[in-house]
Amino acid sequence: MSSLADLANLKGRRAVVVGGGGGIGRAVTLALVGEGVTVAVADKNAAALEETAGSVAAAGVRIVSAVADVRDSSQLSAFYDLVDMEFPSLDILINVAGGVRRRPFMETTSEQRDEDIRLNYGYVLDSIQRAVPIMRRGARGGSIVNFTTIEAQRGAAGFSVYAGAKAALRNFTRALAVELGHERIRVNCIAPDSTPSAGNRNALAAETIAELERLPAEVHAAGVRMAIPMEEAVPEQQLANAALFLASDLSAYITGASLPVDGGTSASLGFVNWPFGDGPLPIPLAGTYRRLFADGQNGRDGE
Repeated sequence: MSSLADLANLKGRRAVVVGGGGGIGRAVTLALVGEGVTVAVADKNAAALEETAGSVAAAGVRIVSAVADVRDSSQLSAFYDLVDMEFPSLDILINVAGGVRRRPFMETTSEQRDEDIRLNYGYVLDSIQRAVPIMRRGARGGSIVNFTTIEAQRGAAGFSVYAGAKAALRNFTRALAVELGHERIRVNCIAPDSTPSAGNRNALAAETIAELERLPAEVHAAGVRMAIPMEEAVPEQQLANAALFLASDLSAYITGASLPVDGGTSASLGFVNWPFGDGPLPIPLAGTYRRLFADGQNGRDGE
């Protein structure tokens, strides 16, 4: 009987992880290394990249690394020049890099919108266009995994350009899966929701973060129980496990898919687990209403 590692068939393969130095990307990089994959990693955070590269080297696995900000196409291109020289072929590409700041659309500038689109969609096009020729040299197909988000399928107020870019990435993934299917190059997405990562934290304004930090831990836990059916924010390692699955032969006939790794928030589609005995519903019942609006106000400032 074959072991899970045999079925996954990752040992000896080569992977690129864009945004693989810190946070979720670091978890993905180390998960691949743990399965015997040789990695090339790009990240804009030099300190995080150095730490991750040191961990990989300490495990006795070869790593190719370069500081590169994906918002700068020349830096991403220079990283792929390095990969092209160092790797005879490529089996796996995982595009993790992304990010956003919460801001109302009508308060955004053209420069901010362009940056959001580049960081969450545009660079992926360049990354894949450089990676696929290296994959083709191996003549055995490959797996491309893009990180989208749950915001690609819901009205994410305050994140409208980001949500639009990630929705574009999701449908691009589908279309490219059809284009490259005959070469056995699979293209899939992972769609997280909120995670306890620096990227999610940095999406908020500094004053909002400060206010949240003043709240007791039990209040944070209660909020998570309301929003996430599994009542726990998804750990970075679980996102890395999903990336391993899509990169491996365990998913050999899955392509064009978007895999939600969100603890059930995409399934709930607006059903919130309201406190005070109301349970999961789109709007609360009397138990929550009485506590939210006990003063008779409607909850809007200035009214």
